[in-house]
Amino acid sequence: MAKNEEKEQAMAELVKYTENRDSLLKAQCAINLVKSKLQIINSELSLARNHSVLVSMQDRIKTTESVYQKLKRKNLPCTGKAIEENITDMAGVRAVCAFEDDIYRVSAILLKQPDIKLAKKKDYIKNPKKSGYRSLHLIIHVPVYLSTGVEWIKVEVQLRTSAMNFWADLDHQLRYKKGAKEARLIGKELKEYADRIKELDEHMVEMRKKIEAM
Repeated sequence: MAKNEEKEQAMAELVKYTENRDSLLKAQCAINLVKSKLQIINSELSLARNHSVLVSMQDRIKTTESVYQKLKRKNLPCTGKAIEENITDMAGVRAVCAFEDDIYRVSAILLKQPDIKLAKKKDYIKNPKKSGYRSLHLIIHVPVYLSTGVEWIKVEVQLRTSAMNFWADLDHQLRYKKGAKEARLIGKELKEYADRIKELDEHMVEMRKKIEAM
């Protein structure tokens, strides 16, 4: 079977799940719930700490193409069952924090809430990826209340600083538009910039603490 034909069949199978109106509704409701919780946390912490803790928030539901590419990278079948068991970031919320230590404050408050169930935590801030990527990832289950009852929906929450977010965006744009050789050369330089950004985040926290102590 030709590769294009094979992909078309796989995509058609995935569309049944990724573009199912019921699944999309549940994912969007879960995203809205998480964003509402983060907005409340931001309001409370910003008032207590006298600075805006969350700079911005973004959300997304993974596209069929993105799901297909991820399943292929993992060498998994293109089925709804494979998505349910292996794709943890179908629904995602990215919250950008002003300072690195704010990330852990926001995370701690969010995870204390009784209707949040933590499935997995990946701390790429304390343990960065080899590429230099830094962010705190939380895979959580949140309740979506429907007429048929409650369903627990997975949402990936990414917490990072503005500097981390800037680096991650550049890494994605530069690395994935080049071939393997160019990607290695770019990757080495990006790793150096990631190290500088880490130092910048640390210096910004120290500067804020000095200002607060005045």
